[in-house]
Amino acid sequence: MHDTKERLSLLWLFALLNYLYADVLALWAMAGSRISVKLPPWALMGSAVLMEIPIAMILLCRLLPFRANRLANIIAGCLLTLVNGFLTFVPPLAGWGRPPAFAEYLFFATIETVCTSVIVWQAWAWSESEIRTVTLKDTVKTTA
Repeated sequence: MHDTKERLSLLWLFALLNYLYADVLALWAMAGSRISVKLPPWALMGSAVLMEIPIAMILLCRLLPFRANRLANIIAGCLLTLVNGFLTFVPPLAGWGRPPAFAEYLFFATIETVCTSVIVWQAWAWSESEIRTVTLKDTVKTTA
C-alpha cells in the first residue's frame, strides 16, 4: 500500500468489522441466555454514534485534505481507543461490577484497541512530504 490515505481507510474498515462481529457475537450470546437486557435509549444512541465514527472515517480518509485528514484520524482514533479501552479493561481491573461475560469479546476488544492505536500512530507519523511524493509519482505515471 503506497498511500497513507488508503492504509488508514483500510485500518478503519478492519476496526469496524471487528466492532460489528464482536457485537453480533455478544447479541447471539445474550439471545441464548435467560438474562433479559433492555438498554435505555441514550445507550443505544451512544452506541450508534460510536459506530458511525469508523463508518465515516473509512470515507473521510480518502476525501479530506492532508491536515484535516490527519487531525480527524488522530481525534477519532484516540476517542475510540480510549472509549473501547476504558469500557473493556478498566471496570474488571478496578473491580467495578463484573468483568465482560465473554472471552471472545475481550479478544475482539484487544484487536480493536490495537488497531485504533495503530491508526493514531500512522496519522501522527504522516508527513505532508509523503503527499507531495505520492502526487508527484501519480503525475509521472499519468504523463508517461
